[in-house]
Amino acid sequence: MYRKMAWWLALVLLLAGCSSVDIDRYADTTPRLDIGEYFAGQTRAWGMVQDYRGEVQRRFTVEIEGDYDGDTLTLDEHFVYDDGETDRRVWTFQRQDDGRWVGRANDVEGPVEARQSGHAFNMTYRLPVEVSGREITFTLDDWMFLQPDDRLINRTAMKKFGITLAEITIVFERLDGDADSPDADTLSDTNADAPGT
Repeated sequence: MYRKMAWWLALVLLLAGCSSVDIDRYADTTPRLDIGEYFAGQTRAWGMVQDYRGEVQRRFTVEIEGDYDGDTLTLDEHFVYDDGETDRRVWTFQRQDDGRWVGRANDVEGPVEARQSGHAFNMTYRLPVEVSGREITFTLDDWMFLQPDDRLINRTAMKKFGITLAEITIVFERLDGDADSPDADTLSDTNADAPGT
């Protein structure tokens, strides 16, 4: 009995130690990230999903069309996975005061509160995912960090009951306004050249 109590206490302490970093600690960092300005226009991204052991389970590319009017940012995201599967997500973010945004997406539960500070952006949201024929809702702790070369690095922890079960890494790169948008076959082929894969 005491061993069980000790195990549960250790687990609670571990999960408490995994709480999210306070984004305000990045307030003085540069280059400063504004997601409205960064994602206006065309952006391309390369990503991978790793399980809790660190093994890569999926790779993907994303073609993103962003529209920003100063208050509202709309992101139309088209995903192509290395197995040929495709997906689409449309985010709408409304700018608030003090670096805050409120976001909504077609496959995400409820409104999402987000913040940007210095070179960082963070949001936490709930995403239903089909796993082995049944739907499981994960909590995603999503962080973005703007680099000096204008690339954006995105690290996301997928959690259930506070435990990280998978991690997603994405690298974003802005394109010229007249860049052609590749089709699904082209995007699938570029997975082999994706950074970090």
